[in-house]
Amino acid sequence: MGSLPESSNAVRVLILGGCYGGLSAAVNLLDLSQGYSPRMNSEPYIHHPDLPRFNIDITIVDERDGYYHLIGSPLALSDSDFSKKNWVKYSDIPGLKDPSINIIQGSVTSVDPATKKATISAHLTEEKSTLEYDYLVSATGLRRVWPVVPQSKTRKQYLLEAENHITSVHNANHGVMVVGGGAVGIEMAAELKMVKPHLKVTLVHSRDKLLSSEGLPDETKDVALQLLREAGVEVLMSHRLAANNKVETTDGSEKYEIEFTNGHKMFASEVIMAISRSVPTSTYLPTSALDADGLVKIKPNLQFQDGTPNAESHYAAGDITNWPGIKRCGGAMHHGHYVAQNIHQSILSQRAGHTPEFKELVVYPPVIGLAVGKKAVASSPDTGTVYGEEVAQSCFRDDLGWTICWNYMQLGGRKTDEAKA
Repeated sequence: MGSLPESSNAVRVLILGGCYGGLSAAVNLLDLSQGYSPRMNSEPYIHHPDLPRFNIDITIVDERDGYYHLIGSPLALSDSDFSKKNWVKYSDIPGLKDPSINIIQGSVTSVDPATKKATISAHLTEEKSTLEYDYLVSATGLRRVWPVVPQSKTRKQYLLEAENHITSVHNANHGVMVVGGGAVGIEMAAELKMVKPHLKVTLVHSRDKLLSSEGLPDETKDVALQLLREAGVEVLMSHRLAANNKVETTDGSEKYEIEFTNGHKMFASEVIMAISRSVPTSTYLPTSALDADGLVKIKPNLQFQDGTPNAESHYAAGDITNWPGIKRCGGAMHHGHYVAQNIHQSILSQRAGHTPEFKELVVYPPVIGLAVGKKAVASSPDTGTVYGEEVAQSCFRDDLGWTICWNYMQLGGRKTDEAKA
């Protein structure tokens, strides 16, 4: 495979990760290279007269064979029809069908910022290859456990994984217990109850408030609890799991006895651990680029902090960054948008003598949008806590934000009729 192709002195951009941050960086960079305003810009972008367009080779490396809408997991693992929609193979995404974009299914094993080379291990064959780049975008996110996200690498395998899970939950005669009262657990329990109303669904949380690890107002946490109960989910607060043992049944059905540290016991057919245990995927980067938790240390302009060779040519976007705030898909897409513009500014600096004007992130108080069945709760400093069916439509539509994200990134194809620069 060798280097990224050097067609006509093209700028070589290597993007690691094909979710919200990585794809947003790719599509906005594609726009800029072709003389358009970045598709996520709210106002026209002023191109430099000496370099209105340029050749670019964008290579995206991702472990999966398609775009998986992570936010849709609670519904994708409850509803078979939505499962099919939630994972779109890269080869079926119109917005990525451009000669300037190359997609490799594989994983990155190491990055050498000093030489600007990355080692890639191909899917299935595990054949190693070295890619050279001018700019690198690290957007591989966090590794989350099943069933928070599917572990499959191909759409075909994922559909089997999801269907097996949906079938076992549907046949849960003794009910389903979801352990963990964070955003993942709340959405999983609520979606399950909405899709399969006959099921007994119980959410258990070790603290006295839901969303206890997030710096959100108590009102938001209380509304989340209220909406869960309105949706028909039984909620046990201040219940910490102590033991979970399979028991024999006369009819051969799955059944577990769950015991809590307070002595309370109950039974369920399925126990879903919705405690995220997210681990950064940054092991391919030098330790100089990482904080103690393995997150990438970035400047407000999303470049690696000083201390890593060629830091100004290395960017990070999305959950893998150490930027403060709740990890959200909206934040990751915003990161990718800014990364694209800042790489463009750097290219202009090198090729047109332009003084770069970098976009910079600002630290924003915690914001959240949380789907709870047919309703949602949202919280931000601007609106306070709001909730209801209209909030669900605004934040998520009817597909946990799939359409909103797809359209915002314009994965169906660029929508602008704007003339090229």
